[in-house]
Amino acid sequence: MKLLLKALLRMLLIISFTMACHNQEESWEELSNKRYRLYQMRRHEESAKVGEEALRVAEKTFGPNHPKTALSMNELAIVYQYLGKYAEADDLFKRALMIREKAFGEDRLEVATSLNNLADNYRIQGRYTEAEPLQKRAMKIYEKNLESAHSYVAISLNKLAMVYRGQGRYAEAEPLFKQALNIFEKAHGKNHPRVATSLNNLARLCQDQGKYAEAEALFKRALTMREQALGPEHPFVAATCDHMSVLYRHIGKGDQAERFETRARKIRSKR
Repeated sequence: MKLLLKALLRMLLIISFTMACHNQEESWEELSNKRYRLYQMRRHEESAKVGEEALRVAEKTFGPNHPKTALSMNELAIVYQYLGKYAEADDLFKRALMIREKAFGEDRLEVATSLNNLADNYRIQGRYTEAEPLQKRAMKIYEKNLESAHSYVAISLNKLAMVYRGQGRYAEAEPLFKQALNIFEKAHGKNHPRVATSLNNLARLCQDQGKYAEAEALFKRALTMREQALGPEHPFVAATCDHMSVLYRHIGKGDQAERFETRARKIRSKR
């Protein structure tokens, strides 16, 4: 009888533990989804707080070195990056990268994502020499695991080109931007937001090189695509308006510069 009671007790404890873990995992998923919704609504301070709670739940539920914990680190780091908390983002991106390398191996797509994110964070800070090898490593992983015309390859090409542009290595950046643009057009069609982003990046490179007529034409194409695909009051439309205002002011077209500056301000004031 005692043995039966002990067995029943052990079974109840196992069931109770399993249910508790399941509930905690559900809580983590709910927090992760809430963080994403807040981020999409541009409520970044709130998104960060929810992301911090999601990370605490992940560490408690899955352990500090689990891929799901790395996912929470990565998501929180992206919010920190937007808030300008680059040191905090650096730390989380690095920890997520280490977890994913140990969990999946060094040549998996999850690792490439972490490399891309950490390189992006360095690039935003102007730390180009640190960003470049990470970006190149990410690109090699994508090229190894995916077809050469895959969107992820194009994203990685685009990001490496941005690193080169930041260093003033325009001749190296230009073919990468054009290659990324070609892949996006083939993968998504010529009116997709990713195509618009590539056009916008290429336009800024042309402006850097003093190719103002080319830059203007590319910005106009990007603006039209973003308006059609995202709506006339999307933040990306405002970003292109900002870029066009800088171009027009630089070439002495103050009236047009003011028009685009005003439009960008109006879009942001509604957010």
